[in-house]
Amino acid sequence: MKTKSHNLVSSQLIFFIWLAACWMPPVESFAGDPFNVQKGIYFHKKVADSTALPQWERTKSLLPSPIYDADPIWVETYWKAWELAFRNFHSPHPQSGFVSRFIDAAFNQNIFLWDTCFMTFFCALGHPLVPGIESLDNFYCKQYPNGEICREIDRTTGLDFAPWVNEERQNLFSRWGFNQEFIPQSAAYFNRALPQDPPFLTLDALNHPLLAWAELESFAITGDSLRLALVFEPLWRYYQALKTYLRQGNGLYLTDWASMDNSPRNRYLKGCQGAVDISSEMVLFARNLIEIARVADRNEVIPSLQQDIELTRDRINRLMWDAEQEFYFDLDSDGTKSPIKTIAAFWTLVAGVASPGQSAALVKHLSNPATFGRPHRVPTISADQNEYNPRGGYWSGAVWAPTNTMVIRGLQHTGHDSLAREIALEHLAVVADVYSRTGTIWENYQAEACEPGWIDDSTRVKPDFVGWSGIGPVLYLLEFAVGLLPNAPENRVTWNINTLHRSGCLSYRFNGQVIDFIAHASRENESQRQLTVECNAPFHLHVHSRWGQHRFSLSAGAHILVIKEQE
Repeated sequence: MKTKSHNLVSSQLIFFIWLAACWMPPVESFAGDPFNVQKGIYFHKKVADSTALPQWERTKSLLPSPIYDADPIWVETYWKAWELAFRNFHSPHPQSGFVSRFIDAAFNQNIFLWDTCFMTFFCALGHPLVPGIESLDNFYCKQYPNGEICREIDRTTGLDFAPWVNEERQNLFSRWGFNQEFIPQSAAYFNRALPQDPPFLTLDALNHPLLAWAELESFAITGDSLRLALVFEPLWRYYQALKTYLRQGNGLYLTDWASMDNSPRNRYLKGCQGAVDISSEMVLFARNLIEIARVADRNEVIPSLQQDIELTRDRINRLMWDAEQEFYFDLDSDGTKSPIKTIAAFWTLVAGVASPGQSAALVKHLSNPATFGRPHRVPTISADQNEYNPRGGYWSGAVWAPTNTMVIRGLQHTGHDSLAREIALEHLAVVADVYSRTGTIWENYQAEACEPGWIDDSTRVKPDFVGWSGIGPVLYLLEFAVGLLPNAPENRVTWNINTLHRSGCLSYRFNGQVIDFIAHASRENESQRQLTVECNAPFHLHVHSRWGQHRFSLSAGAHILVIKEQE
C-alpha cells in the first residue's frame, strides 16, 4: 500500500485520466438524472432567455474601448481577449433546462462553476452587451432542494457531470480526488455527527463557493440591486448545504482536490481536518452574504453569519497559521499541518481572515524569490517546494488568472494597493508579450519566463483560452493600467491616473450609463493634466494621480477638467 507521501507519478496519472474523462460523454449508468427531485426551486427565473447572442463584428464598436498609449500591445491584447470570448458565448440548449445565455469555460462541453464565477469578473465590464453575471443562472436553476450545486454541468443536456453525482446516495465521498488509487474514498468527519441525509453530489463537486463574490463584483459595475434580491435565496441555501456537508467539528471545512488538479497538496487532503482555501472561502461567502442580505432586506440572517465568520476565522488562525514559517497550511488527517506551501493560503487575505500582522507576513512572500516572488507572480506553489515546476506543470507552479485575481483582491482588501497593481500589470505584461509572439491567449503561464505554461515536458496548456484568462487583458487593463475602479452602489468611479501618456476609455459601461474618459497633457501647461469626460447621467468622479486627489460631481454632458498639483 502506498503512503500519503508517495511520489507525484500517481497524482499525475490521476490528473491525465481526469483530463481524458472530461472529453468523454457522461457514463452510461448516469445517463439521466437519477433523483426524482425538482431542481432550481429557490431561483425564480424559469423561462429560457431567447435573446440572440451578440455577434463580434456588430458588438465590438459598442464595448468599452481602452486608450493606453504607453503600451499599445496591451490594448491589442484586450481586443483579442474579447474576440476569443465571443467564440464561447452560448444560448441555452433546448434540452438543457438552462435559463440564460452564458460564457463557456473554453475547456470542454461542460460549464464549470469557479471558471464561470471568474469569467463574470471581466464580462461585467461589457454588461449588458455580453453574457456575464447571468451565466451563473444556469447553476442556480440546477440547485438541489437541499442547496447543493454541482460545480460542473453538461452544457447540452443540463445534467451534472456524471462522476460527481452521488447516485449511490452514500455518505460524503470523493470519487476521484484524493489521488490515491483512483477509487472512491469516504470523507472523514471529526468531532461531529454524520449529516442526517447523504448528499446528492460527491465531494469532488463541492468546492470554491464563489458565487456570492462574483455577484458583488458584478454589482459594483452594474448597480443591479434587483439581481441581488433574486439570487439571495439560492446563495443562502448553497451556503447552508456546504455547512452541512463540509464543516468539521473544529469549525474548519474539508475538501479533496479543490479543482487544482495535480497540486502536490492533494495527497495530504485525504481525511483532512481542514483545508485553508475552502475554510477561508466560507468566511468570504458569509461576508458576501451579509452584504447581499442588506441590499435584499434579509437582515435576519446576519447575526448567524457573523457568528460563523468569527468561529471559522478564529480556527483558521489558531490551527492553520505557522508562526515560524509565517504561512497558512492545510490540516492533515491527524490535525498536523501539511508541509506544502500553496497559493491557497492567500485566500485568507480576501476573506479578511488574516490579522494585520499575518497579512504583512504573507505579503512578504510575494516579494521573496525563494517562495512566491518569482519573475512572474504568483505561482500556485512555493518555489522552495520539491514539486515546483519552473515550466508551470499546471497546478505545480504555473500562474493562473483566477488565483492571481484572488491574490490581487486580497491585497486590495488589506490595503496593499500598490503591490496589487504591480502584480496585475506584471501579469498583463506577460500575457501581452506572449500574445505578441504567439497570436493568442493561454490557459496559464510560466512563473520564470514570458511563456505559456506546460502540463508536462511534452504537453502545452490550451491556447485560445478565454475562459478566465480574459481577466488579465480586460479587467487588469481597465482597472490597473487605465485605472478605472467602479462603485455603482455609490454612483462613483475612481480614476487612478498613473501614466503621462494619453489614457482613458471610450464607452465605459457603468451603473446603466456609458461614459467616455480621456486623460492627456494640458495644451496650456504640460505639467498639468486635462481630462475630458462625457456622460449621459450624473455621477461622482474621484481622480487620484501624481497631481493629487480631486473630486468632481458631474452632471450629464461633456466636461473638460484640468488637474494640477494641489497646494
